[in-house]
Amino acid sequence: MTRHRPFVQVDVFSSAPYCGNPLAVVVDGTDISDDAMAQFARWTNLSETTFLLPPTDPAADYRVRIFTPGGELPFAGHPTLGSAHAWLDAGGAPRDPDVIVQQCGAGLVRVRRDGSRLAFAAPPMIKTGALEAHELDVFTRALGIDPATVLDHQWVDNGPGWAVLRLPSAADVLALEPDLAQIPDAMIGAIGPYPAGSEHDFEMRTFAPGVGVPEDPVCGSMNAGVGQWLLGSGHVSQSYTVSQGTRLARAGEIAVVPDGDTVWVGGASTVCIRGDVLL
Repeated sequence: MTRHRPFVQVDVFSSAPYCGNPLAVVVDGTDISDDAMAQFARWTNLSETTFLLPPTDPAADYRVRIFTPGGELPFAGHPTLGSAHAWLDAGGAPRDPDVIVQQCGAGLVRVRRDGSRLAFAAPPMIKTGALEAHELDVFTRALGIDPATVLDHQWVDNGPGWAVLRLPSAADVLALEPDLAQIPDAMIGAIGPYPAGSEHDFEMRTFAPGVGVPEDPVCGSMNAGVGQWLLGSGHVSQSYTVSQGTRLARAGEIAVVPDGDTVWVGGASTVCIRGDVLL
């Protein structure tokens, strides 16, 4: 049934409004068809649009459906934090005051509060391991990288289909000039370290032409998968921060924090637009 519904737009992964990754959230997503959700997500033309719903799992506080301009995702990172922020902003009260439980296509995802910030528990990956030689060749050609300069590579797929290349430096990541026409179905990222003593430990860029997003400003799901890989492989041994969105004139900041067997991925978020939408 078409009606006016409460709506917010949340800026995620930045303490300064309008410098992170915007998320469109329809706070009341009940009785909206799949086609109408997909059409609205195409219309917003953001990397993701979400719809909040009552949970069907009794262990969850709310349910979310996540759409890109190219279709629905089972899980995504900045929509998880932005949706949790919107749900709380709308008066949602979790069973556990410190941990929100979100139900999505990938199952249940825990979101914990850290003061005014939120962090999600990285979900299990569904595909890991090094890229095949032909896959690496395709990605490096499309990104304009000499394969010999790639330090490491890995599938870090926790739902969207991500793979990542580890490059020698943040400067190498920022210098990428991808030709995404060569990889129209890809979900690929690159990460490289900043010099010791810098404000952030790494720079990340993520390219998602496979879901209609040429370059995602700040990507939680990629950082979750990469965090699990870097910490699990010993490339990194402690908490670290990632800068993302620099080439898009954004100032995204992601904190990756290991806690026992769990990797938490978090950052700041702000409601920047509030109103209603006709859906």
